[in-house]
Amino acid sequence: MTEERVTEDRVWGRNPVLELLRRGGRRVDEIAVLAGGRGPLAEVVALARRAGVKVSYRTREQLTAIAGTDRHQGVVARVASGEYVELDALLGISGERGEPPFFLALDRIQDPRNFGAILRTAGAFGAHGVIVGKHHQVGLTGAAARVAMGALEYVPVARETNLVGALEAMKKSGIWIYGSSVSNGVSPWAADLTGPLCLVLGSEGEGVRPLVARTCDVLLTIPMTGTIGSLNVAAAAAVLCYEVARQRRPKAETP
Repeated sequence: MTEERVTEDRVWGRNPVLELLRRGGRRVDEIAVLAGGRGPLAEVVALARRAGVKVSYRTREQLTAIAGTDRHQGVVARVASGEYVELDALLGISGERGEPPFFLALDRIQDPRNFGAILRTAGAFGAHGVIVGKHHQVGLTGAAARVAMGALEYVPVARETNLVGALEAMKKSGIWIYGSSVSNGVSPWAADLTGPLCLVLGSEGEGVRPLVARTCDVLLTIPMTGTIGSLNVAAAAAVLCYEVARQRRPKAETP
């Protein structure tokens, strides 16, 4: 895959750092570990040394200063924040796996916590990748990586200057575009989500922009039966991704 390297950042916490080292997708320049740490920290050190990554031992106060938080669990990795892949490479992943394409496109998501949660959901339900816009969109920051809890190592992300153009290119390759809408859309349970598709999710405040919505083949609306009229974008992503995975599940495995 062609990659675009972005600025360096920090990843902290035992599980995120372990996933980072196990996957080996991003450049890791240094692992800072609590001096005298044992158990899971010993596994971190062993993996780092096996990968040829520099290991340094620090006090708890030093680790807090590096991570910017005292919730580091005794380990901080200095890494590239993330690596974007080219759209063509992203679209080729499903073919390599012999699976119908399943992508997510994010239209101006601003909150890194939402972005990280969506990446984790995408990884959990077998999405082949995520497409984001280059402008007015949170990128692969350390905050997003921490919320994703290792999913960044498994879910490739393409960053496109023109999101509408990227969606049009996907349509030409036979991928159906399904946009998430608060109202007036088809229920996900009534739609056929078994074929090649891309789910489009909009920003926290405005949702999917009208120009992007017009690019979609189908708009989906999650039925609300309670007093709350809509879901947070990360929660909506989880519901829709689950429904895609449920419909694609072999009948023999369906409860």
